[in-house]
Amino acid sequence: MTFSATTSDISRRCSMSPTFPTPGCPSRTAQRSSTAPPAATSTRRPSSTSSARSPCAATSSSPPGAERAADFVSSSSVFAPLTLFLLLSAPSFAGEAARDAEPASTTTLRGVHFTGWAAGSAKARRRFLGEMKAAGFNAVAIALKDYDGCVFVKGVPLADKSGAFVKAIPDLVGAVKEFKDQGVYTIARIAVFKDNHLARARPDLAVHFPDGRLWTNDKGTAWVDPYQKEIWEYAIDIASRAAAAGFDEIQYDYIRFPSDGKTRQCRYSRKDHTAATASQALREFLTLARARLKPMGVKLSICTFGLTASVDNGMGIGQRLDQMADLVDYISPMMYPSHYAKGEYGLKSPNRQPYLTIRHGIKDALTRLDARPQALRPYLQDFSMGVRYTPAHVRAQIQAAEELGVQGWILWNAQNRYTWSATRAGPIVKPQPAPESPPTPEVR
Repeated sequence: MTFSATTSDISRRCSMSPTFPTPGCPSRTAQRSSTAPPAATSTRRPSSTSSARSPCAATSSSPPGAERAADFVSSSSVFAPLTLFLLLSAPSFAGEAARDAEPASTTTLRGVHFTGWAAGSAKARRRFLGEMKAAGFNAVAIALKDYDGCVFVKGVPLADKSGAFVKAIPDLVGAVKEFKDQGVYTIARIAVFKDNHLARARPDLAVHFPDGRLWTNDKGTAWVDPYQKEIWEYAIDIASRAAAAGFDEIQYDYIRFPSDGKTRQCRYSRKDHTAATASQALREFLTLARARLKPMGVKLSICTFGLTASVDNGMGIGQRLDQMADLVDYISPMMYPSHYAKGEYGLKSPNRQPYLTIRHGIKDALTRLDARPQALRPYLQDFSMGVRYTPAHVRAQIQAAEELGVQGWILWNAQNRYTWSATRAGPIVKPQPAPESPPTPEVR
């Protein structure tokens, strides 16, 4: 199924679907996690250049990344017992828990996201590694810079000058080595243009309202200007130091223009800003990043909205899969079923039909990637929002991706609380061909 979406379309979908927001829509039912960063992390460095509202200047009440709609865990989730529908639409692909993870280049990459705060704790790493290995996972994406702007890599001049550096991971080289020694493929996740701290510390690099005020979205988060080449250099500098620390891959997140809030009032350094120039800017940034990082021997990947796999344009945020795929090794659409509006792909409730939701999204993505499943590595949902997700819900997504030949996927949970049993469990039933129509009934 093909869509044509812009930022105004995103806003329309947000207003239509308050419970199941589309990518980029702020959740209206979910609450921010109250979990504080691990106590083992160090106190954040104050900065005279940072705004009092800067997230890097004082202890945060929630883990980095919590604003992303996908990072929320709904406090009002409704428990949904499994029915025959889910059993039939979510057959397990895995029964290989006892096998040690193989190099990501020779087997399906089975990854999980790990917050930078937790990665800085030796105790948390050991526990996490044990759980990963027992469940057959072989890759980890560690957040080194999130949307709040805090940077967990030392020695980056702009991070030091702006007060963005936080010593959350005291021994980054050692932490990376610990994972790699266990055969785990390591990915450094770096948020790029959604940077609340730097936008406030350096307003000259930020997006503004027409009257010159700092532009913020509906949650009060500021963005840096994607046209500013100093921001490009900043992201590449962080990535270069991550590569030097031993990471196998650099993954750029928030590599896009603002999607929610009063985006029509965004003013950039490029006065003739259009959807086309936005896509061009992202291509130019990726071209530069690839040229700088390739000699360091690391792979390059990007995160995109889930719906970019199903639209004919860049959704007004610059993300065109067909124009970005040739510049990166992997693309990771965030295909969280909870983020698709009711009726998307003709499904009554995508959140309750994870198998078909992911299957539709993957098929559309493969069309735009010229049927190259090796280039596609989606983020899948391992959290509850609106519907209580069980191991079968998670397994349904994995099954859908692997049936279509996708050779890698990453689970997302903002609190590092993963459903390890989703891969440890044996087959439920023999995989069945996925029905395209009519939509399967909802889980009740």
